[in-house]
Amino acid sequence: MKLLLATNNKAKLRELQFILADLPIELLTPADLGLTLEVDEDGSTYAENAAKKALAFAKASGLTCLADDSGLEVDVLNGAPGLYSARYGPPPSPPIFEKNGGSVPKGRGGFTDADRRQYLLQNLANQPRPWTARFRATVAVAGPEGGVDWAEGICEGQIIPEERGTGGFGYDPIFLLDGLTQTMAELPEEIKNRLSHRARAVQAARPILMKLLGG
Repeated sequence: MKLLLATNNKAKLRELQFILADLPIELLTPADLGLTLEVDEDGSTYAENAAKKALAFAKASGLTCLADDSGLEVDVLNGAPGLYSARYGPPPSPPIFEKNGGSVPKGRGGFTDADRRQYLLQNLANQPRPWTARFRATVAVAGPEGGVDWAEGICEGQIIPEERGTGGFGYDPIFLLDGLTQTMAELPEEIKNRLSHRARAVQAARPILMKLLGG
């Protein structure tokens, strides 16, 4: 039983491999198959983007695939950056980035993860605290025959004005989880990978995976 993790993002791959490590399946990456595939994430929802990736990789590989799309939603910013979290940047429009697994994205603007965090904090500077927010992830599981199933995970918390921690990626250093005193970037990897939005989405998708992979 084989499952292809449909992402080129190395940080995501590490998380997914940890979360799924106890399942009796062989986890494969695009690099394992020599598969080079970039999918435009131009959907209007997380589910659309996740499905596009899962279906594209399933068609290319002939394997059951798991993909995700996720974002940070800040309440005082009416849910922004949301769907555009990975390509958040100054006006006139968000630059389009390739999700290449590193902190330095490709594309117009050349913003790093740190650039995006600072831009978010600039937009929050004059807003009253707490800056309540959530990470939301949608996981799509697609088989080579074309069917898709989804599961969602949400992680509630708040944005803080200073960066803390060196782990994780993206907005993790400024996201404080509800009920904890640590940011996502301060948590040990094994704990983050139990509490994160992506972990919760993947856990919710386990029945789907086991059904598609033969129990």
